[in-house]
Amino acid sequence: PSYQAWSYAQLLTDFALVVDQQNIAVTACAFLHNMADKSELEIAHYASYTQKAPIFTGLEGHSFQQYISTRISSGDGGETIQMLDQSEVAPSKSLADALSAMIAGNAEFTLLDEQKVIYEQCLQMAQDLSGKQVMIVDGGPGTGKSVLAINLLSKFTNNQLNARYVTKNAAPRAVYEARLTGHLKKSRISTLFTGSGSFVATNPNEYDMLIVDEAHRLGLKSGLYRNLGENQIKEIINGSKLSIFFIDELQKIHFHDAGSKAMIRTMAEQLGAEVTETNLVSQFRCGGSNEFLSWLDTLLYDTDNLLPFSEDPKKFEFKVFDDPAEMHEAIREKNAQGEKSRMVAGYCWDWVSKKQKHLNDIVLDNGAYGAQWNLTEHGSLWIEREDSISEIGCIHTCQGLEVDYIGVIIGPDLRFENEELICDVSQRSKMDASIKGIKKMGREDPEKAAALGRELILNTYRTLMTRGMKGCYVYCTDPTLRSVIRKS
Repeated sequence: PSYQAWSYAQLLTDFALVVDQQNIAVTACAFLHNMADKSELEIAHYASYTQKAPIFTGLEGHSFQQYISTRISSGDGGETIQMLDQSEVAPSKSLADALSAMIAGNAEFTLLDEQKVIYEQCLQMAQDLSGKQVMIVDGGPGTGKSVLAINLLSKFTNNQLNARYVTKNAAPRAVYEARLTGHLKKSRISTLFTGSGSFVATNPNEYDMLIVDEAHRLGLKSGLYRNLGENQIKEIINGSKLSIFFIDELQKIHFHDAGSKAMIRTMAEQLGAEVTETNLVSQFRCGGSNEFLSWLDTLLYDTDNLLPFSEDPKKFEFKVFDDPAEMHEAIREKNAQGEKSRMVAGYCWDWVSKKQKHLNDIVLDNGAYGAQWNLTEHGSLWIEREDSISEIGCIHTCQGLEVDYIGVIIGPDLRFENEELICDVSQRSKMDASIKGIKKMGREDPEKAAALGRELILNTYRTLMTRGMKGCYVYCTDPTLRSVIRKS
């Protein structure tokens, strides 16, 4: 309880600008009204927490009253609570920015609620590695999956355990490597962060623990031609004593994505591993706006029941543009103000600038707007390069990463016709690797191919639209969809 109270105080201090601006003192304590004996909580093990937030039981009402009265002299008619509620959010700290300090063992992020519970649960599981164990952590965008994964990696490695951070996505690994260069040797970085296809020939229990981020992206075969191994999930569980899978099944965006909770359970059972499952619920991206995520999920997956979105723009700014050039300029302005901001789009345009560098890939409004994909020069490090503000990112170079403001171009693969949200995979670029194989599937099983194509398109835009910590700007090539979103 002391940690919980202190963590909320820390959250206010870190993120509510008004705390610093108005010199508001934030103090924490825990009142356990239905507890009479607190001796079990006052042991040395918890001292670091109870000193930050002292505990009072139901029998210590007078002491609790005195503690509060020494910190609050009089009421203010609710003025402070109103200021806190309406406060602008302080500049966000990104995981990439804090990475080197976290790997060194510094607490850069305060783990809240179920994040802390799951963190301690994983540490407890690591106390006894005599039997094979699997932890499945299910959580949506912004619930802290990657922050928790890096915190665990830091703790385990600093405890001299043989741990690795595993992800199929190349972009986060490239960004993390860039941020750690100069802090760690390159060989050390490559051993800490590795791809999901690295365990084909791994011996059983070779690693103490493998921490798998974006587990929904795991596939079956490995290698450039998908001709190696049997099943990436099985190989990871086989190769480690403790496997921790962070997963969000609504972020499967590739034809070959096979990661699922069901498959993890199946592979764990085959290898005799004990499975523990849990969920991350609290949302910290998108301005902490559960309302935005609920609205977005309704828009994409339950359009008939779409409700209005009316979040306070001070907390999370959502805006629909009629002009892509205007949206791109707004993103440039945010970036120039020190708010890391980038443009992304659905992969509906060919990468023509790969061979003809003077041409734009994405051309809209009869040529009034044009831009190139980020793939040519910056690749996976696009989100790190300041001059990439003029480029457009795609799902393959931004999944697993975050910015302050994201500008999203929704292409012709998603449109609104006859009161229905249409997903048209034929509008995807033929160069998009994420849909390769779906045409063949369409000849063999049209219904299955249509369902998978719809899933990939919806999940892609859900992922793109949840990269922003403070705001999301949207332009739709389909004016009807633009109108539907604006009216909602």
